[in-house]
Amino acid sequence: MKSVGLARRAAAFSASAAVLAAMVTGLVSSPAQAATPAAAGKAVQAAAAGQAGHKPKVSITTPKASPGDYQGACPVKVNLSSTIKVPVKGKTELAYRWLHGDGSKGKVKVVKLKGHGNKYVKVKESLTFNGDVKGWEAVQVLGPRKAVSKKGYFSVSCDNGDHGDDNIRVWARAWADPDSYVGPCTPGDKIDFGGVIKVNRPTWVKYRWVLNGDVVDGGTIKVWDSRRVDLGYSPRQSQRGWAQLVIVGPDEGASNRAYYKVWCKDETPHVKVSATDLVTGTNHDGCKVGANANINSTGPARVKYVWSVNGTPVAKDEAVFSGAGTKNVVLADQVLAGDAKNGGKITLSVYGPDNSDSITQSYAACVAKASVSAVSVVGQRNDMCKDTRGPGVDFQATLHTTASATVKYHWVVNGKQDGPQLERKVDGDMVVTWGIGGTHGASETSGSIELVIDGPNSASSGATSFVKTCPPAA
Repeated sequence: MKSVGLARRAAAFSASAAVLAAMVTGLVSSPAQAATPAAAGKAVQAAAAGQAGHKPKVSITTPKASPGDYQGACPVKVNLSSTIKVPVKGKTELAYRWLHGDGSKGKVKVVKLKGHGNKYVKVKESLTFNGDVKGWEAVQVLGPRKAVSKKGYFSVSCDNGDHGDDNIRVWARAWADPDSYVGPCTPGDKIDFGGVIKVNRPTWVKYRWVLNGDVVDGGTIKVWDSRRVDLGYSPRQSQRGWAQLVIVGPDEGASNRAYYKVWCKDETPHVKVSATDLVTGTNHDGCKVGANANINSTGPARVKYVWSVNGTPVAKDEAVFSGAGTKNVVLADQVLAGDAKNGGKITLSVYGPDNSDSITQSYAACVAKASVSAVSVVGQRNDMCKDTRGPGVDFQATLHTTASATVKYHWVVNGKQDGPQLERKVDGDMVVTWGIGGTHGASETSGSIELVIDGPNSASSGATSFVKTCPPAA
């Protein structure tokens, strides 16, 4: 069994105003001289001017914090140290300062050096904190040559004995990776259980790992927002089981059960299957998608495979291999609906006797196409037969799109456009109507009518003949 805590998180210094107010900074260098701001500035200028013709390379070690990751009672002092290497030839003045993770900068300090060869100057700083903080410190050299060290990170987690709070809420989630193992059950972790503990505000959390009903590991950790804990398991025999992350305090609860299965074999799998070369194709005419791919096997095997579109299984089959080889498999066109028309992913999953594999590839969105049925006569109106306007005829046709689209169209009567261009939002089928004569004001008594689509593509219903007549007078 093993338990792995959360690795140190390197974050920008984010102490509260109260913590910053409580921070006490001290600086020690060896050898060093106190310097007033004016003297420090003068020293920097002199160093820069004096070294204009010779700028030796300056190196700085990454500041080291002690303690680097503190958990316990506060206030606590964190000490940082770094070493600056300066090549000296005669006399040199080293000017440097500390850079803080909150964006502020320390006072410039000057160290006078003389002699020949490399000189090593150790610089120190102390910070005192009364509350939780994650931060960093760096050293900036201003002369004889400018340089900045890497950031040295540290963290402080204060525990002053107050672990109980009715307002604290803790959640947990667990999983197994892998959740299935086949192979030799030799010593060493075969199943790794991962867990995440999440809190509504920073607090200490006591937890336990339960494996098949038995407590096998646990601890107490500080959680700011969420934190991961792990458990390794090395089974010695074939089995099925589960692990669960149980929260003991300050809240009580448990994660889901992470199930696993183990099949112990004397040898590692000797036949492996894989899925490769997946190609997808979108059929824009019917808004469909299809695919093909290769299934590979290193030996004799019966391989089951499943096609999925956007995570939903749509087809399954099996391929039989008499020996090592490759077989091409095809996913027949699948009609797309809803959001799937806008593009997505196709996955081929294969399952052999000793292992499984999958491959995923995106497919393109449907490009909507519009079509129209033949125009039909749906009624004749004789309301205007008693005056000069004559009878009227009503028509209808059905617009169809392979995907949601704005269809632009117009009606044509006897070869001329009748009325303006119209627009309709169509997703599938939509019936549209038109009328001429009578109260519509057209004077044609016979002829042909058709509906013409202008976009997203061009199409026509074809011409439909019509005759409009008034009934005989009574």
